[in-house]
Amino acid sequence: MATVASSMVASSSPSSQPFCSFSNPNSSSSSLSFKTKAITRTRPRTKTRTRTTRLTWLNPHPRGALVEATPPPTSSPPSPKDGSIKVLALPENRADDIQAEARALARAANATAYTPQLVASKYGSQPIKVVGRALQVLSAVGLFGLKLLLDQKSGVLDQNKRIRAIELRDTFTRLGPTFVKLGQGLSTRPDICPAEYLEELTELQDGLPTFPDEEAFACIERELGLSIDSIFSTISPTAVAAASLGQVYKARLKYSGKLVAVKVQRPDIEEAIGMDFYLIRGLGSLINKYVDFITSDVVALIDEFARRVFQELNYVQEGLNARRFKKLYADKEDIFVPDVFWDYTSAKVLTMDWVDGVKLNEQEAIERQGLKVLDLVNAGIQCSLRQLLEYGYFHADPHPGNLLATPEGKLAFLDFGMMSETPEEARYAIIGHVVHLVNRDYEAMARDYYDLNFLSRDVDVSPIVPALRNFFDDALNYTVSELNFKTLVDGLGNVLYQYPFNVPAYYALIFRSLTVLEGLALYADPNFKVLAASYPYFAKRLLTDPNPYLRDALIELLFKDGKFRWNRLENLLDQGKKDRDFSAKEALQPVLKVLLSPDGEELRNLVIKEAARVSEAFTLGTMSETYLYIPDFIRTLVFNGNANGPFMMSESEMQSMLELRDQVIRIWGLLRSSSDFDPAMLLPILQAIVDREDRSYIPNTRKWK
Repeated sequence: MATVASSMVASSSPSSQPFCSFSNPNSSSSSLSFKTKAITRTRPRTKTRTRTTRLTWLNPHPRGALVEATPPPTSSPPSPKDGSIKVLALPENRADDIQAEARALARAANATAYTPQLVASKYGSQPIKVVGRALQVLSAVGLFGLKLLLDQKSGVLDQNKRIRAIELRDTFTRLGPTFVKLGQGLSTRPDICPAEYLEELTELQDGLPTFPDEEAFACIERELGLSIDSIFSTISPTAVAAASLGQVYKARLKYSGKLVAVKVQRPDIEEAIGMDFYLIRGLGSLINKYVDFITSDVVALIDEFARRVFQELNYVQEGLNARRFKKLYADKEDIFVPDVFWDYTSAKVLTMDWVDGVKLNEQEAIERQGLKVLDLVNAGIQCSLRQLLEYGYFHADPHPGNLLATPEGKLAFLDFGMMSETPEEARYAIIGHVVHLVNRDYEAMARDYYDLNFLSRDVDVSPIVPALRNFFDDALNYTVSELNFKTLVDGLGNVLYQYPFNVPAYYALIFRSLTVLEGLALYADPNFKVLAASYPYFAKRLLTDPNPYLRDALIELLFKDGKFRWNRLENLLDQGKKDRDFSAKEALQPVLKVLLSPDGEELRNLVIKEAARVSEAFTLGTMSETYLYIPDFIRTLVFNGNANGPFMMSESEMQSMLELRDQVIRIWGLLRSSSDFDPAMLLPILQAIVDREDRSYIPNTRKWK
């Protein structure tokens, strides 16, 4: 049940959009007197009948028309209540912004929140309407499926792809918002849908039918308690974009002149979506009861999804989501998040900054601006990793209509209706799970499912280990750069179905978010892999994060069977440096601090042994290189014709020691190449070596003659 929400902006430029103009001949923007009136949450909203300014069409072709409000005869346009215009001032400080937000919350006080009891009580008593909707859905979907079956039997399946794709798009549109969201999700998956279907379903992202503009303007006035001409100096006479839940108008605020996107909710949308979720929830109950191979609680997943969708219907909540998202992630120079204008926002109207940009799947348009699609995709992936694994608050609906490339080269996130959160313990468990996957430690992977809340701790995970080994041993024959996220998710899903897993509902949104990102990337590069682009972030977090869980995961990754795995450290440093937030100064600090802690004795012993081994490798390397410069006749005299000279070891042992020395030199080079590297960071190793408690260790010198 992939879902997507309506986009706040269109991808065209401001100059290309028709506007309507409202004017007051007795006032100017420089001499307006601003009057605000505070509204508290506890104060009930007075229901008043708003006077709607008559719109006079100056041109019979509305899409190219300018619309002018007929100026009132008095010096001030009448307000909804007392005849004086209410024009709200731009908040100048945080206190004003909080007051404006409180007024918006008061306007949305009666917004509906989803509960299973709500839909059951509302639609359980309407069996005729429910049966009618069920028949409508089944007949539409069944007819489309029948056509596909006939095409396949007639051998014209490929020839009719375009025709069927258009029919599927039209079917989803007729069935309403719930199915439009399904189509939007499919439009981002080129690995699932043929190209013809992708092109047609993409139209569902912002090319949906609009509802009457008069209804939208009436909704704005009714929700905000202000006349249109008191808010905007210009507004497009028709919607510039339409999506599943609402449609968007481009306007200019009267008090500030700022361009804004005004999203207005579709009429009766709550009724349509509620009915569909009642039906889907009933289907989920049947699956839970009769389908044994699905072990997850399908009803819980549906309820989680329904709660998210109903949250999308409350535009004030979406504004709060946008504000939080901006605070967490807009600190990066390549990420842009629009601001919310609270005084012009309610449960059904949302006003935000207008963003000029191009959808992320329009590769040619992006490249014409001198931008690279993959740079933008990578920015999105890095931001998404921070969302999922750093702060845990993530945008769960990143379809192309919600991700725009701005002319400045920034990636703009839009539409914050569907958000979710990852618990802190789960964030660290996910990173640890990746470490165990790389190590092929399937026993540890199976135990991770406790921390991920996939399994209760009384479940024995030992039978799961062989299933993990069978799948991942085959998958890991590929390099990280060749791994496909969807392949791993599908393979893991096959394992989950065989055992008593209960996947938490928010994981469905995590998986969807990452698979959608990979689908977007495939538009630009068919060989792109999300896991390869994500690896630098994982490496950086492992090397620098002081969290005990990740620190132990790093130690587990670097040490195995009492030996230090230098190749793993080299790979982590090489990948970690690709992350722009990587700091060599912070690298390995969590592990180095353990060396001097009371609990670090075992680690100190391992480090000291490895330090002796490295010293031996450097000494042997120096001697080996020196030996090569000795004339042959002197070698014969001094070493009695011994082919290995002074070294009592095989050629393979010598090669292994030289490789170790070269590897350490490369790692040192990786550290030194970072501008913030400080050699003093390695002092804990020296301190551990010279510690009196460890001086009893004597390096093995058996290899010396």
